[in-house]
Amino acid sequence: MAKMQYCGTGRRKSSIARVRLIPGKGNITINKKDLTDYFGMEILKREVRRPLELVNSNTQFDVIATVKGGGCTGQAGALRHGISRALLQVDLGNRPALKAAGFLTRDPRMKERKKYGLKKARKASQFSKR
Repeated sequence: MAKMQYCGTGRRKSSIARVRLIPGKGNITINKKDLTDYFGMEILKREVRRPLELVNSNTQFDVIATVKGGGCTGQAGALRHGISRALLQVDLGNRPALKAAGFLTRDPRMKERKKYGLKKARKASQFSKR
């Protein structure tokens, strides 16, 4: 007997999260580690759980995710985006709540590229008139 699973891909900055929702008890596993072991800060753990809490499915699904690239905050944002997309496959009735909260919109902000003649994207060397 095949288990039902729902997949979603989330992105933020340079992080990419591949998320699977499987009927279960509410366990969240990221890169084969528990959520509490993977993210140290409480804010990031709460950020990952928010889509599930919004549609009242905290204890209905187990989340299994693989995350690559970026830092902690970008990975948490990518997970939130991926979980939200997977919840859409579960039930399209979740869409208005997730859309209103802004969880389905991909955050387009990226790091600006370094320009020639400058030290970073906008940082220039100090100007001296004399």
